[in-house]
Amino acid sequence: MLTAMLAAFAGGLILNFMPCVFPVISLKALSLLGQQGNAAETRKEGLGFLLGVVVTMLALAALLLALRAGGTAVGWGFQLQSPLVVAALALVILLAAINLLGVFEVGLTAQRAGALEGGKGTFTRSALTGALSIIVATPCSAPFMAGAVGYALVQPTAVALLIFLMLALGFAAPFVLISLFPALAQRLPRPGAWMATLRRGLAFPMFAAWGWLVWVLAQQAGTTALAALLAASVVVSFAAWIYGIAQHRQFAGRSYKALLAVAAVLLLVTVIPLPGVMKVTAAPTPLAASTPPAGQEKTTPVAWTPQALSENEGKGRPILVNFTASWCITCQVNERTSLSTAAVKAALARTDTLYMVGDSTKFNPDIDDMLTKFGQGGLPFYLVYPASGGKPEVLPQVLTPAIVVSALERAAAKKT
Repeated sequence: MLTAMLAAFAGGLILNFMPCVFPVISLKALSLLGQQGNAAETRKEGLGFLLGVVVTMLALAALLLALRAGGTAVGWGFQLQSPLVVAALALVILLAAINLLGVFEVGLTAQRAGALEGGKGTFTRSALTGALSIIVATPCSAPFMAGAVGYALVQPTAVALLIFLMLALGFAAPFVLISLFPALAQRLPRPGAWMATLRRGLAFPMFAAWGWLVWVLAQQAGTTALAALLAASVVVSFAAWIYGIAQHRQFAGRSYKALLAVAAVLLLVTVIPLPGVMKVTAAPTPLAASTPPAGQEKTTPVAWTPQALSENEGKGRPILVNFTASWCITCQVNERTSLSTAAVKAALARTDTLYMVGDSTKFNPDIDDMLTKFGQGGLPFYLVYPASGGKPEVLPQVLTPAIVVSALERAAAKKT
């Protein structure tokens, strides 16, 4: 258990540097930069962020454990298999991007647009940033996390929650330490006018995150849900603009209240219909065959199913199984930097490896069963089966072409 706790803490630390977390983590860094010289506000920033991270992590962990106790095999990042959750998260990210551009302010009523000063809402704003950070972190898996989360999911509830708590503490540690120890904060760049430009520049990684979530939704729920989300994004942006006008009191008296009422109505009209159209489509996966058709390139992936794996295992060919999902950022990075490279494709052909892909963009209980069987907490997950059969090799969650090529060559060498 101690090893799992240390692995969870280390995984949480590393998670800060994963690509899916950068857009939100940059908001936290910007806030800390703006609070230099004000020790009390800096401490509020750090403690608020810690509270948001811990509460959200434990809430997600409790829900995950409850679902598994009820017989649903789900793992880390399970909530992003729901189109409604993806749509809601996309709208939150969009609002955060618009906020960074200064269209409206969170928790401010009299400050000018684009101001970076703290206020009464510092603690609450930091807690919400921490909560959002954990939610957007779930598409990523860092080194050490898979084993720790996998271990947690088969332990008693108290032990599992303790491991998830260590993951949250590791994730929050860098910003909490900087906020509590002024000597560390003094090493940060000095605040100045450049921060207003930086703030607006950071809106664009948030827009990129929104675009990625829109793409994930299209994979899960089809064009009707995609159209609904795009329409909702336009209306939410318009409502935020109206709220910004009202917030800065460009209209007085009844006009001010009327604008706020219009913004509220627009949000309600947009949000209420979304659950009705955010349904997982039953469209078949494009990887329909369990073995490549005659004449098909050997490196072309085929669909993984338990039956297809059983039919091909131990038949004189190595098997590489890639369990992935559209919402898994680490999966997409590995695909482009390792699995789709010329070196790996050449190794697949040279070793006559069967390349299978298990897609968990939509809920797939068979894949979650495999994760549980091998003690893995979430995606990505890679297995290489020897040509002669037997126990497969589990590859790291962060791949390089050399790691994949070496594993394929070892698997090909084990022939009967």
